Amino acid sequence: MKARILQILRDEAETVSGEALSELLGISRVSVWKHMRKLQEAGYHIEAGSTGYRLKSAPDIPYPWEFPEREGLVHHFDAVDSTMDIARELARDDCPPFTVVIAERQRKGRGRLRRSWHSEDGGLYFTVVLRPDLPPALCTRVIFTASVELCRTLEHRCGMAPKVKWPNDILVEDRKICGMLSEMEAEADRVSYLNIGIGLNVNNDPSPPEADATSLRLLLGRAVDRKALLAEFLNRFETCLGDAPSSEVMEAWKRRSGTLNRPVRVATRDTVYEGLAVDIDDDGALRLRMPDGTEQRVIHGDCFHN
Repeated sequence: MKARILQILRDEAETVSGEALSELLGISRVSVWKHMRKLQEAGYHIEAGSTGYRLKSAPDIPYPWEFPEREGLVHHFDAVDSTMDIARELARDDCPPFTVVIAERQRKGRGRLRRSWHSEDGGLYFTVVLRPDLPPALCTRVIFTASVELCRTLEHRCGMAPKVKWPNDILVEDRKICGMLSEMEAEADRVSYLNIGIGLNVNNDPSPPEADATSLRLLLGRAVDRKALLAEFLNRFETCLGDAPSSEVMEAWKRRSGTLNRPVRVATRDTVYEGLAVDIDDDGALRLRMPDGTEQRVIHGDCFHN
């Protein structure tokens, strides 16, 4: 009902009477008034007068009803420890694919290798639950698809030229703007779920704790609509994913790579490798040419551009 009310108010430039809303929505005028109060409490600036209601402004908050076609799949929270934790519980309870968990803030947001991810107001922090029909070994393609489609979203909506850094960070002007984390449960060759957590710096300022990071607002000099950004990404991602991502996504990733053909340092849990990044395999592993001329294949790790 909130989505329908907002759509009517957005379509009408002038004030809409309570009587007209009542007839369009098939509810009483008292119910209309109650819904308006709820929307006002949620941060919507709705003028209410004797002639009816008029929407003046909406908060920069990705509430579920802002995604009418996905409303039943979107779970929004003000603050959580981690969206990955909630998504894991939902996935184990058989939630539908493309269930999305969003939080305004994360108290214990994390990145690769258990590093902290600072999650302050204004960023976009969410986890998408997926159930790909793929063997576990090829699920890396799904994660690379998310990176490519988020880059395409930023190109289209913000006019940027983002680059991907192996395995799944996104950089703009060599500064980190987005990180991704994945978690999978599988039995034999069947994937139960694959969750992808994304932290995108939108209207926040990550630079005090993260000197090499930036945000869309800092780069563009203006605030960015987080709701529109998320809606476009989800639509692109779901359309591209289809039944299963093809190997073509790896080529699309390579075309946007800021890692290949440059010296890098890759830290794994046990070892640090330094060499020239020459390629990635179909399973997402990074291939390094070492100083002695040998080739090293790295499956997981944190990559640093030299």
